[in-house]
Amino acid sequence: MNIQFKKGVLELCVLALLTKKNRYGYDLVNEISKNIEISEGTIYPLLRRLKNVGWVTTYLQESREGAPRKYYKLTQSGQKVTEEMKADWEDFVEKVNGLLSGGDMNE
Repeated sequence: MNIQFKKGVLELCVLALLTKKNRYGYDLVNEISKNIEISEGTIYPLLRRLKNVGWVTTYLQESREGAPRKYYKLTQSGQKVTEEMKADWEDFVEKVNGLLSGGDMNE
């Protein structure tokens, strides 16, 4: 997949997954990797940025498999932004698909 496509949609993918349940970083990597090839090195800087802008918070939770895991949880502003981004994405995809099928993007 084109790297520019991935960069443009990865933030939305992370936010969308966090609307379903709180997750730790490696879990996010595994879930996204089922559809889009990514590495841990891509997700963690993005998660830090999402935390810095206030869209996610973190907490530690004990793990049966070793050290406590850092979980990421959407904030109210993160939920709002996610809904806005989903709507923007759906509109964008519809317009691009129309263009690719020979239509006019302004129709």
